[in-house]
Amino acid sequence: MRVKMKLFTAPVVALLMVACSEPQQAGGQAAPQAPEVAVVTLSTSSLALTTELPGRTTDFRQAEIRPQVSGILQQRLFTEGQQVEAGQVLYKIDAAPYQAALANAKANLASAKAVAHNARLKADRFKGLLGNKAVSQQDYDDAQAALMQADAAIASSEAALQTAQINLNYTQIKAPISGQIGRSAVTEGALLTANQAQVMATIRQLDPIYVDLTQSSSELLKLKKQMQGDDRDNVTVDLLLDDGSEYSEQGSLQFSEVNVDPSTGMVTLRAVFPNKNGDLLPGMFVRARLHHGTDDQALLVPQAAVSRTPKGQASVMLVNSNNEVEARLIETGRTVEQSWQVTSGLSAGDTVIVAGLQKVKPGAKVRTVQAQNAADSSKNSPAVSQ
Repeated sequence: MRVKMKLFTAPVVALLMVACSEPQQAGGQAAPQAPEVAVVTLSTSSLALTTELPGRTTDFRQAEIRPQVSGILQQRLFTEGQQVEAGQVLYKIDAAPYQAALANAKANLASAKAVAHNARLKADRFKGLLGNKAVSQQDYDDAQAALMQADAAIASSEAALQTAQINLNYTQIKAPISGQIGRSAVTEGALLTANQAQVMATIRQLDPIYVDLTQSSSELLKLKKQMQGDDRDNVTVDLLLDDGSEYSEQGSLQFSEVNVDPSTGMVTLRAVFPNKNGDLLPGMFVRARLHHGTDDQALLVPQAAVSRTPKGQASVMLVNSNNEVEARLIETGRTVEQSWQVTSGLSAGDTVIVAGLQKVKPGAKVRTVQAQNAADSSKNSPAVSQ
């Protein structure tokens, strides 16, 4: 009986071992699969450097018309709002008083010349008599002094004549510059006063036209650093109008102000634009886009890859060579369409996670797929769906 029991015991034990092992195999699970994330591999590219600034248009030249002599306004010789040329007569003042003053100055000059002629003859005559001791030295000296006074009177009369001629010319008020003239503040019959405070009209030259831009002093320093090595005289500017449209002509940067406004901390930059059609008028608010070179080693990272720490620092998740996730702080510059320009923290060849960030943490193993493919497969694959 003992032998039989031993014979039955071995198979029973084997069956029991098999029975015990089968539930473990049936209930066992495979090792968890690493999550899949969409990544991009960074590379350098050529990036046009631009800066957008607010600005306001202002006249290229402006001249305020005022009378230089007093008198009654007789004529206005222009149409308000029209284009006038430099030297064109705009107003005429009653010239009669100034014509009389000119005639009087001419008569005074003729009289002075006659007196001088007589004084010269007398001085010459006394000079000959002085050698013969016919006149005293004192008489001769008096004759020379009279001649000098007569010559001075001629010079004074000539100056008075010139002044009278200038005043007569000023009765025709002319345009000092070419441009578009505004409305007239005076009409015929008005009494004008020399150098009066009231402006008769204003001429504005609008082609070309200035655009004054404002920028903070700190941003100006960054702009100058970006422009180092480039030709600063060739900074081109595009103009965005108030309605969102782009101005058809391209301008150029002229200069930047040499001082900072202490109340605002802003610096004024001035650009100049062609304005043949007169589309730009003084006082318009615009935005200008400055093109100041290219960065041949620019590094761009998609905005979807960048998050902010509680301190406000920009950070990204990378996948290293071991397919492990690591976090890294970066510094960003400006936005370029849907990307950030990276100024430090990343380099070409880094693999950055752009989708699936919520499923990973630093140190985790991941499977990677290029972002373009991931975008195409995200419709069918929950691994990269957001």
